[in-house]
Amino acid sequence: MADTFRPSDIALSGPVTLATLDELRVQLGRAAAGTRVDLSAVTALDTAGAWALLHHQGLQIEGADAAQLLLLRTVQAALPPAPTAARPRKARHLAGDTLEGVGAAVGRFLVAMAQSLGFLGLVMARLAATPVRPRRLRLTALVHHMQEAGLNAVPIVALMGFLIGIVLAFQGATQLRQFGAEVFVVDLIAISVLRELGILLTAIIVAGRSASAFTAAIGSMKMREEIDAMRVLGLDPIELLVLPRLLALVILLPVLGLVADLAGLFGGGLMAWIELGISPSQFRTQLLANVSATHALVGLSKAPVFAVIIALVGCQQGLLVEGDAESLGMRTSRSVVIAIFLVIVVDALFSVFFALWGV
Repeated sequence: MADTFRPSDIALSGPVTLATLDELRVQLGRAAAGTRVDLSAVTALDTAGAWALLHHQGLQIEGADAAQLLLLRTVQAALPPAPTAARPRKARHLAGDTLEGVGAAVGRFLVAMAQSLGFLGLVMARLAATPVRPRRLRLTALVHHMQEAGLNAVPIVALMGFLIGIVLAFQGATQLRQFGAEVFVVDLIAISVLRELGILLTAIIVAGRSASAFTAAIGSMKMREEIDAMRVLGLDPIELLVLPRLLALVILLPVLGLVADLAGLFGGGLMAWIELGISPSQFRTQLLANVSATHALVGLSKAPVFAVIIALVGCQQGLLVEGDAESLGMRTSRSVVIAIFLVIVVDALFSVFFALWGV
């Protein structure tokens, strides 16, 4: 060593490896900050020995050859950063903290809106290019998702519509009987189911089923890095994963809405027959005489918009999943909440629009 050797300094010799790690720890355990460690006589140094040397803060390592210096630098670069002292907590101010929280929430909302609009634009661009390159659309995946998201939902949608019709007929009969206007329960059931409740509740059920399923499936692929593998192979995840799900819902949601409408009318007619004595022929006559087909068209016209919302929300949340199961669960629950919320908001906007236009 260049300087005079001090009693507190340590001169290592022989192998400094995993096999001698316990002995090395004993020697370094007595070293204070600023202690010099001479490696001139060290014959072998591995990562375990380098880690033990670097783990003790404040040691001055000397006498290492080029290979040992390279190993020490490599291990040093891989070590986690030293923890920094915690900042003293600032004094809390209710008004300032509240304003800061509101600002942060607004910022996150604007970022989410920008991401959603960008994702919508990307999907619409891919969809517009599909007629030009129809072979890029996976028909097998489209049919599969039509079955999973549409046909498999027919039983639950039909049951929901049937029960909603029964509830409307029962509650309507209870109220209208007070005024001797029981016959108008047919109008109440038909307009409520055809115009609003049938397609709205169908969209909510599909959002709970399909939005969560889309997020879980795509998120699992994201966790397993399958989507990155698609990009490496030159495949577009939007064309492979998003478009088939989007088109499947756009095609099948109006069908599910029609099933819910028919089941609701059947349930309402059955309860009106049992509770009020309105026979099926009377129910049909009153329905055809006082209820226009416009109500059914108004309700079904909302279905494609609801389908686009549900599919885009479910797929986007799946693509935002990170590499752990906690992120997958959080995104799955968030996709259901966002999809149902947007469906209700858009339905309210549709109602205002049709009311203003007198439809």
